[in-house]
Amino acid sequence: MKRNLVELARNSYDLLVIGGGIYGACVAWEASLRGLSVALVEKADFGGATSANSLKTIHGGLRYLQHADLKRMRESIHERTSLMRIAPHLVHPLPVLIPTYGHGMKGKEVLSVALTINDLISCDRNRQLDPQKHISNGRVISKQECQQLLPGIPHQGLTGAAVFYDAQVYNSERLTLSFLRSAEQAGAVVANYVEVTGFLQAGNRVTGIQGQDVLSGNQFDIRAKTVVNTSGPWTNRVLSLLKQPQQQPQQQPRVPLAKAMNLVIRRPLCQTYAVGISTPYSYRDSDAIVNKGSRLLFIAPWRGKSLVGTSYAVWDQDPDNLNITQQDIQDLLDDINQAWPSVKLNQADVAFIHGGLLPRTGITETGLPQLAKHYQLFDHAKEELPGLISVVGVKYTTARDVAEKVVDQVFRSWGQKPPNSLSSVTPIYGGHIEQFEVFLQTEILKQPYGLGQEVMRRLVYNYGSAYQDVLLYLERVSDHSCKPTDDLAVLKAEVLHGVVEEMAQTLGDVVFRRTELGSAGHPGNEALRICAEVMGAELGWSRSQIELELDKVNHIFNMGGALTQDKSIGIETLNGPVSLAQKIL
Repeated sequence: MKRNLVELARNSYDLLVIGGGIYGACVAWEASLRGLSVALVEKADFGGATSANSLKTIHGGLRYLQHADLKRMRESIHERTSLMRIAPHLVHPLPVLIPTYGHGMKGKEVLSVALTINDLISCDRNRQLDPQKHISNGRVISKQECQQLLPGIPHQGLTGAAVFYDAQVYNSERLTLSFLRSAEQAGAVVANYVEVTGFLQAGNRVTGIQGQDVLSGNQFDIRAKTVVNTSGPWTNRVLSLLKQPQQQPQQQPRVPLAKAMNLVIRRPLCQTYAVGISTPYSYRDSDAIVNKGSRLLFIAPWRGKSLVGTSYAVWDQDPDNLNITQQDIQDLLDDINQAWPSVKLNQADVAFIHGGLLPRTGITETGLPQLAKHYQLFDHAKEELPGLISVVGVKYTTARDVAEKVVDQVFRSWGQKPPNSLSSVTPIYGGHIEQFEVFLQTEILKQPYGLGQEVMRRLVYNYGSAYQDVLLYLERVSDHSCKPTDDLAVLKAEVLHGVVEEMAQTLGDVVFRRTELGSAGHPGNEALRICAEVMGAELGWSRSQIELELDKVNHIFNMGGALTQDKSIGIETLNGPVSLAQKIL
């Protein structure tokens, strides 16, 4: 991907996408795959805001049974299968265990029925799928087996556990980038650090956007037949830039927000299974037909650590000012400790904080946000502003499916029949792998450049069939200080690849989003300095700029580590304030 703002401004496009998170990336890929000319701009870095605030779980929709929403279950199941098919290096099956208590809504009997229904609804989930990606049937296990798998789990009323399978993203930031790289290979022009400052309008019709290069301050216009707004928490702000028709000045949709937080815990709380465990507090989902009576906390093993979440709170302030307080963190730790006392978590166990903003529909009686359960697709032609479509997503899992619907609507708005979508079966960048385990073992045995098993495993899991694109840079970075087989040499190649091929502009872009270096904790000062030196040499940074980039990344790590002072976490970014999730993977 090449950041060419001159080309962006010179051409006119069929479709211009605002926002480079997972929804924008999927829309750009979907539209490019169907033959449209596409441009995409992102005001910060790709996939750095809400798309980074994730438990890395691709849900099959089992929880929608309590809403009797079988249609949404089928969509989620289909998308889980699609993602494992088109991104086999990044999305893998994840076993989930939910302890059962008593004989009511949390008992083995009810959950056994739920698992059976889930298996029936998803009976075609493994059709023509790599055996490594097969989702096994759900089952219930005994109390004794549950206690062996989860030592120290509260035992009062424990009757066993329900076991089912979902999927997990190894690196959600690279999944977003892979969609963007696929779109770019299909002809799309994409650019990060380009902020929308206004809309181009011919009368009421939207014909493009006014943009500003965040890095240089230069301003320019981008013209398009249709603009798709996928700016997530910034939807309200982007729509406020429109010149409204005089007869309908107040018709723009408003998107109320909720703050969501997940924690990365330094130690693995569970080894093989993800765990869903009930909080001791009552919770009622007003949209559910059947209520469980409490909310589940989700704990998932991830890269030798644990992901824990999610806590929610109402957010009615500027999305740029999102903050996570020490009290927010402590409250979630307290919830975990009350639900599973033996884990005894404290703030020293916290390696990172993921914070982001999600759409909500209201507020519960207890003051918690009622999260939106359905995406919104709004064609502004209905309010006499043709040429603009806004989409607000609610799940990472279904972004591709929603993108398919968005592009269908684009064609219909032009009075055309939408061509068939192929994105659910077309591998994205790095995904040209028929059988993942066979591919992985074959590539490990090749030992390119003499690379060891663990280095090769990491490369394949992050880059898939495109890992050799990274190794092409090994010769450029090899010098007397390290051999090509050294981990640091491969890291240098990854950094250079991220800068030259994937538009990384800051050290944080590489540490948190182009590589997995900083995704699970501080990698050490030596590795960070090597990254900064490699980037500096490629981008012409001065010594003071290198030190500044290092300071900014270390500040992010300090925000993401255990907090001991009684104050809120500040939100200070590489290029101005944005959501905490944009900084911390």
